[in-house]
Amino acid sequence: MYLATTGRRSDAPPRPVGVGRRVPGTVVALGAVSLVTDISSEMVTAVLPLYLVLGLGLSPLQFGFFDGLFNGATALVRLLGGRLADRGGGRHRTVAGAGYLLSALSRLGLLLAGGAAGGIAAAMAADRLGKGVRTAPRDAMITLSAPPEALGRAFGVHRAMDTTGALLGPLVAFLVLWATADAYDAVFVVSFATGLLGVVVLRLFVPADPAAPTTLARPVPAPKPVLVPKLVRAAKPAKPARTAPRVLADPAFRRVVVAAALLGAATIGDSFLYLLLQRGLDLPAALFPLLPLGSAACYLLLAVPAGRLADRSGRRIPFLLGHGALLAAYLTLLAPAGPAVAVLVLVLLGVFYAATDGVLMALAAPALPAHGRASGLAVLQTGQALARLVGAAGFGAAWTWWGPRPALAAAALALAAALTAAWRILPGRKAR
Repeated sequence: MYLATTGRRSDAPPRPVGVGRRVPGTVVALGAVSLVTDISSEMVTAVLPLYLVLGLGLSPLQFGFFDGLFNGATALVRLLGGRLADRGGGRHRTVAGAGYLLSALSRLGLLLAGGAAGGIAAAMAADRLGKGVRTAPRDAMITLSAPPEALGRAFGVHRAMDTTGALLGPLVAFLVLWATADAYDAVFVVSFATGLLGVVVLRLFVPADPAAPTTLARPVPAPKPVLVPKLVRAAKPAKPARTAPRVLADPAFRRVVVAAALLGAATIGDSFLYLLLQRGLDLPAALFPLLPLGSAACYLLLAVPAGRLADRSGRRIPFLLGHGALLAAYLTLLAPAGPAVAVLVLVLLGVFYAATDGVLMALAAPALPAHGRASGLAVLQTGQALARLVGAAGFGAAWTWWGPRPALAAAALALAAALTAAWRILPGRKAR
């Protein structure tokens, strides 16, 4: 199996002459599902830090533990979702749909919790579990629908539509809070109804079995028959059940997993960045849901260009430069607070996501066989989720014990070290 990994143009297969530039319909349909679902989820995400820290009085340590724990709790579920999606044809949509439905139902859990910590924890867990179940099958459907040389563009289009929902979600939450005099329950109800709409769009417009596209513009003459030894003809193909250990044995894919985990462990989480901005600027509580709009707008504008750049020049450099933008955001937050600092931090956060989110999936996908694509991506996403659990909980503890500025300085040092290590770990030439 050929794997074009990283380095200049080494992980971007040459584009065959005549291949169309249209994004497959399955990718657009999945983008529409993500758009609607992200409106639902980001409505809750935008108000949840405020609700927990300022409304219920959780400390930064407690919030960091909750956020990291429930993000990390998706790890095993991602593996399960990927494995179920790969077992038998046409299961990708079914497994992804179950995840979308579980996340939608979690909004009712927040509504029924009534401020009880146990109920809120259960609802947050259900939301994260739903996200864990659906992510790998959804990304696998994208890679199975788009040609390898256009994966960056396909993920860029999907992430741009996804981010449109992330941009609209906080705005809808702000309008609901403004119209209902800070009634969080109203936000949860609207979020639930929107989440159900995403499930309906998935069932109606996403095919159950996405066909792998051809990458050639015209038929290629069949090769002449070659006599091969009988022993070779009798060799059996690898069984799908052993996909996960086989992809982990691949050196190039293993390097991508290790690099993503190291960088994830040095990521403190968006919620903490928004809390730091809110405290530095002394923003009113009602304006807090608007903070993610800046980063989401930047992500929306740059997702497709970043994906196309990754296809043309290689996916390693944009991925690393994206984490460099995140490091710059951490350092900017150490400066005296002000409107200019806030704008720059939000822009850098948007650049980070545009250059890393879909690009990482496009970087890893060529290493994975089609019958094990969801399982392999789930392994990668699991490592990243577990690493971010450590990063979120560690930063929350450092903030509680040392204060926000020393904790942020330590996070910047950790990210710089992880970025240096990832630069050395990620392969920079073609490999088999």
